[in-house]
Amino acid sequence: MSDHTRRASLPPTRKTPRLAAGRARAMGLPTRGTTNANRLRRVDRWIVTTQVARLRDAARPLVVDLGYGASAVTTLELAERLTPEVAGLEVVGLEIDPERVAAVAEHRDPPRVDFRVGGFELAGLQPVLVRAFNVLRQYDEESAARAWDTMRGALAPGGLLVEGTCDEWGRRATWVALDEDGPLTLTLAARVSDLDRPSDLAERLPKALIHHNVPGQPVHRFLTAFDAAWASAAGLSTFGPRQRWAAAVETLADEGWPLVGPTRRWKHGEVSVRWSAVAPV
Repeated sequence: MSDHTRRASLPPTRKTPRLAAGRARAMGLPTRGTTNANRLRRVDRWIVTTQVARLRDAARPLVVDLGYGASAVTTLELAERLTPEVAGLEVVGLEIDPERVAAVAEHRDPPRVDFRVGGFELAGLQPVLVRAFNVLRQYDEESAARAWDTMRGALAPGGLLVEGTCDEWGRRATWVALDEDGPLTLTLAARVSDLDRPSDLAERLPKALIHHNVPGQPVHRFLTAFDAAWASAAGLSTFGPRQRWAAAVETLADEGWPLVGPTRRWKHGEVSVRWSAVAPV
């Protein structure tokens, strides 16, 4: 998995490649390749907690890790976390750079773990779940939306795309879950002790939202409400930041924000809200 050195507010200098006529070709641009162990632990825990049934029910429980970067570590971690939960699991790491695929050949253990050249077209695979982290920050919003469409179109029936971004160490992360019809939820997750307020996560919003965090937009209203709930729970700080986060999330639920997912995740610095409540208008 990888991040990109340019700020999210800057437009890319190149356009998203398209499929070449008459032959399959990996779609996308190479990323910086930065990879740290445990960087994606937060989204992996969410996948294990909420998506295992989807994989268990599939005839072929295939997972694609798109854009794993210069090291195989996050792909291998995903396989290790899911293997005890899903019989017959297959995890395929995809990279657009053939040299990166060659560099991790020693870690191939097909069909359980494999690595291939591929991009947004998912190398012709039909996975039940795609984890695509830190691959769209270098794109403009329109190109990122096209990438969403391409990946969703390649999913197996009933499949899910998990697209998001996180910091170098995985302490701040956000992601969107999408099915074949479009976005379903937005999830925020963090090491809460590192936050001054929940809206600190705004810098990690996915490309579809990051430029819409302005007054009048739903995602801005959500983060503003979250900050207010956080402030009102300041008295719980003596019990630790996780308790304060959980109390703030409970306030959001009481205010009518459509939160989804198991409430036990709140104390781990995580919350998911329906996409319809934060989608740009």
